[in-house]
Amino acid sequence: MKAMGNVPSDFKALDGELAIAGQKASAIIAQAGRTPLFVYDFNIVRARFAALRAVMPPALSLHFAMKANPLPAMVGAMAALTDGIDVASVGEMRLAISQGADPAHMSFAGPGKRDTELEAAIRAGVTLNCESAGEAERTLAIQQRIGIAAKIAVRVNPDFELKGSGMRMGGRATAFGVDSPEVPALVRKIRAEGADWRGFHIYGGSQALGPDAIIEMQRATLALAARLGEAAGHAPPHLNLGGGFGIPYFPKEQPLDIARIGAALGEQLAARPAILAETGFAIELGRWLVGECGVYLATVVDRKTSHGETFLVTDGGLHHQLAASGNFGTVVRRNYPLAVASRFGAPPEETVTVVGCLCTPLDKLGDQVELPRADVGDVIAVFMAGAYGASASPAAFLGHGPAPEILLGA
Repeated sequence: MKAMGNVPSDFKALDGELAIAGQKASAIIAQAGRTPLFVYDFNIVRARFAALRAVMPPALSLHFAMKANPLPAMVGAMAALTDGIDVASVGEMRLAISQGADPAHMSFAGPGKRDTELEAAIRAGVTLNCESAGEAERTLAIQQRIGIAAKIAVRVNPDFELKGSGMRMGGRATAFGVDSPEVPALVRKIRAEGADWRGFHIYGGSQALGPDAIIEMQRATLALAARLGEAAGHAPPHLNLGGGFGIPYFPKEQPLDIARIGAALGEQLAARPAILAETGFAIELGRWLVGECGVYLATVVDRKTSHGETFLVTDGGLHHQLAASGNFGTVVRRNYPLAVASRFGAPPEETVTVVGCLCTPLDKLGDQVELPRADVGDVIAVFMAGAYGASASPAAFLGHGPAPEILLGA
C-alpha cells in the first residue's frame, strides 16, 4: 500500500455519495452524459479568493494566471472576481477578452512571442512582459510601424530563486526574463523610444509550500526592484511579484499559511524603499486559486487481478490528467487523492492500482492505494484536478479525445 494525498475538506458526502457544489456525482455525470469528466466548483474558488483578499495588503492587486485553467467559463468568472488576468499566448489573450477581461488589467508573459502576437497585444492595450532584449527590439519596431505606444514591463531573471519550489524560474541561466544586470539599460531604451514602461515582472518559482521561502522571495523581489529602478533612474510604475503559492497534493504536505505571508508582505510594503513609494503591486496566482476546486471522474470498466495485484481499469487516464499520472514534471511518482465517488467517506477495504484506458504502463492514476471496494460501473474521483489538468494533458493521444468540463457555482 502507498499513501495518497488528502481529499480537500470542501468535498462532502451526500447520501453516501461524493457531492460537488451540492450535487451528487452521479447526477452530474447523468447531466454530462458520459465520463471521463472534469467538474469544477466555483464556490471553492470564491471562498479561497475571499480568504486571500482578507489577509493580503489592501493595496495589493490579485491576478489570475489563466494558464492554470483556461476553461472559458472559468476565465469569465475569474475576470469578474479578480483584479486582472495574466496570459501566456495570444490565444489566451483573445479568450480572456472574449470572456469580459479588461485588456488594461492584463499582462502577457512567455518567451518566444511572435511578431503577430506582439502586435495584437499592443493594439489591444495589453502589457507585454518583455523576456529579452531581442523581444524588446521587435516590440519597439512594431510600435513605430503601427503608431501605437506599446505597454512594456521588463520581466527580470532575478539573482535568486524561490527555495523549495516545484519549478524554479530564476537565479540561473533561463529562457525567462532579462538577467538583472542588463535590465537598467533596457529600461532606459524602452523609455527613450516612447514606449509606456509599466515596470517589472519578477517571478522566482512555483508550487512552494513553505511560507518562509515565499516571504523571503517577496522581500528580495522588493529590494531588487528598488535597486533596478535606481540604476535605471526611474521609479517602476508597477511591480508584479509573481506568485508561487503551492497546494498540498501529496501525503504529509500542509496547506500554505497565507495569513503569515500576507502579514509579512504588509510589513514589507510599509517599509519599502522610497523609489517604490508610488509603485503599484500585484501577485498572480493560478494553481492556488483553482487547483483544489476540480474533480476528475472516471468510470471503472474492468476489474482484474494480475500476479496477485488488483487493477481497476477506468475510461480515463493520463490523456486528461497527466499530472495525476506522475508524468508532468515530477521526479518521483506520488499519488494524488482518490476516492470511490459512490462510496465517498467509506472506510478502505482493499489495496488496488487504478489505471486508465491507454496502452502504456505510464497510464496510472493510483498506485497501490487503499480504497473501498469498487466494481465495474463505479466511478473513481481524482481530486486536485482544477489546475493543469485538461489543458495540460495530451487529449489527442491515441484518439480518445478530450473530456467534457463543467463549471458549477459560478
